This record gives sequence, structure tokens and C-alpha cells, in this order.
Amino acid sequence: MKLGGLQKLTLLDYPGLVACTVFTVGCNMRCPFCHNALLVSKIEEENALDEGGFFAFLKKRQGILDGVCITGGEPTLQQDLPEFIAKIKALGFKVKLDTNGSFPDRIKSILETGNVDYVAMDIKNTLAKYPETVGIPGFDTSKIERSIKIIKESGVPYEFRTTAVSPLHEADDFEEIAKLIEGSQGYFIQGFKDSGELIRGEGLGELPEEELKRARDKARIIIPQTKIRGED
Repeated sequence: MKLGGLQKLTLLDYPGLVACTVFTVGCNMRCPFCHNALLVSKIEEENALDEGGFFAFLKKRQGILDGVCITGGEPTLQQDLPEFIAKIKALGFKVKLDTNGSFPDRIKSILETGNVDYVAMDIKNTLAKYPETVGIPGFDTSKIERSIKIIKESGVPYEFRTTAVSPLHEADDFEEIAKLIEGSQGYFIQGFKDSGELIRGEGLGELPEEELKRARDKARIIIPQTKIRGED
């Protein structure tokens, strides 16, 4: 595994559990608002975190931490992700997997192992706005639709989430986004925050608070349990 870093304690990333978050290196998308931009392009560079050191850390945290969040970058780019997850599970931790949904077949095979306890998929925008939002002209959104279906039918607890960024998103987009994931267990809208290390941050900003609430209300027409992360 190509690992880019470790957050040793999080009370936010894994709902209801005390966890750590491990970051994988590399991503196939180029979302201009990505707050982990330094992890996106380093897939050929030397690991910032040694895998052996990571598992040594986990062994010391057995009985202290409940779970491990695997995020990125895009974790499903890593060919040895299933083995990595299995090793975490063997130590007694629950596993949460974050994904952008680009590789539905890999997601399906990983979820079918039974080693993932929770999965969170980013829904970047409406299908029409996906290419611009992920920074890839002509992006094939059929993969996103397949991943949504796979996750919803997997039997694994899950959530979908969208980072709301001006001007890439407008409040009216969120009813259409919600239709993509209609019937889902949970949908969260996250306000954009500028980390200072964006891929291409010029002209990007937060949706005003009232616009963010209107986006939530639009999504609630389809998914009544929609929440603004950290506010609802």
C-alpha cells in the first residue's frame, strides 16, 4: 500500500466510533477543491508512512481505538487494498472505506469480502456537472451510477456525501443529486473549506449559509434525512 499519512485519533470520521484515519496516496480525479491535493499526485513517490509502522501503531491501540478509516486520495486505486483491509480486521478493528466511486467492480469485490463495516461515497455533483467538478473532461458517469447501486444493495452500512462549492454547485442542483441516490440510508452535504493546498482554488468559495440550507432543503424533497455535516 502507498500510504500518505495518519491521523492518530478522530471522533468525526467514523460515525459513533473512536478511530484513526489512514490516507492513501494517489487519485484518478482532479477536483479543483480537493483539500488533500498533496496526496493526489504523489502515487509514484516514496511512501510518507511505512505500512509496517502503521500496523505497529494499530497493535498498540488495540482496545483503545474502535475503528480505522481508510481515505485518500482514492483508496480503490491500490491493488492490495483488500489484503490491507483484511489485516486491519484481523487486529479486531472495524473498517470504514471512503471512495469516489470510480471503480465499481473493485468496490463490489471488496464489500463482498465482509471486511468493510461502513462505506462513504462522494457524490461530486449532478451527472451533467461531473466532468467539470472532477476536473476530467468527458468523465464516464456510468461508473458512478453503478457504484451507487452496488453500495445501496451491499448490505453494508453506508452514507453518501457532497462537498458544496461555489460556483460549482447551486442549491437547485441538490434535488437532482438526491435523485441519483434516492432511497439511501444517509446523505450529508459538507460545506467547502479552503485548506490552502487546493489543486486549483482560484474563484472557489463556500456556499453562503442560507444557500447551503436551501441546498439541504432541496435534497430533503427526495431524501428527508439529508443533513448538513456538523450543523444538523
